[in-house]
Amino acid sequence: MNSVDADITDCRYAILSGGVGGAKLALGLYLEQSSEELLVIGNVGDDFSHWGLHISPDLDTLMYTLAGVADPDRGWGRAQESWTVLNTLSDLGGIDWFRLGDRDLAVHLERSVRMGEGETLSAVTRHLCRAFGVTATLVPPTDDEVRTIIDTTDRTLSFQEYFVRERCEPPVTGLRYQGASQATLLPEIGRLLAGDRLEAVILSPSNPYLSLDPILEIADLRHRLAASPAPVVAVSPLIQSHAFKGPTAKIMMELGCAVSTLTVAQHYADILDGIVIDPADRELSGAIEDLGIKVRITDTDMANERDKRHLATEVISFSETIAG
Repeated sequence: MNSVDADITDCRYAILSGGVGGAKLALGLYLEQSSEELLVIGNVGDDFSHWGLHISPDLDTLMYTLAGVADPDRGWGRAQESWTVLNTLSDLGGIDWFRLGDRDLAVHLERSVRMGEGETLSAVTRHLCRAFGVTATLVPPTDDEVRTIIDTTDRTLSFQEYFVRERCEPPVTGLRYQGASQATLLPEIGRLLAGDRLEAVILSPSNPYLSLDPILEIADLRHRLAASPAPVVAVSPLIQSHAFKGPTAKIMMELGCAVSTLTVAQHYADILDGIVIDPADRELSGAIEDLGIKVRITDTDMANERDKRHLATEVISFSETIAG
């Protein structure tokens, strides 16, 4: 199989997502909507080669979350994980800064073997999802290589070097999405966006710069989203100046951006029809609406499953209101 299953074009909802933060909303949609009609497009900008294997951290976090096997405490990797391989490799003096558990490692082995035999990342991702019983359609946006490169004050780092090895500590001076402009969007995604079955495209509350821009910079995806008859709705990753997860606020400050939901709306303004914001940011609604973007105000913190379901329901209701 060289491409994803044909059921992409049957989906009613599509969500663009990074890992941990976006996976929470993806799970809410998965539980609240018909999962077979949900398309999850996962970031591949942080994919990399490690121990000779193809690692897809965000795709795997999404898959594990939807399958109900993600570690609830760490937010990434498998629940009930063991670390025999990592610990043994560390004893041998091997590279151990990126923690791969034994159960997780099996997924990377299977992916790498199949891709080594000529299967595409999208095809392998669908195979893995079927094995885990995930009934939504999870795919990368492209089968081409896209890599997020982070320029810092004293060196250039790959995403995982910055995020994991350096713990997001170096000040960021710029971001690049290597290969994105040359990458080809999965044809099925393009057909879905142009068709009349899709009811909403959702930008998850993932980091706009590290998780969603690597997707949005692919080929002409932003143009396709702007032209799609389906409403495009974002969920802000910020409550006031605080991010749910990760270095979003830190990176915004280092890039000279105001740490605000208004900045997020401006960042997506060319493609957005609406944005969901937290009541704590209510005072920004007028400025956001001045951009031509509709606003829905509701609790956006997803501390538990009920919160995830609630936010998913609000996003769908909002998209229906926009569509009229």
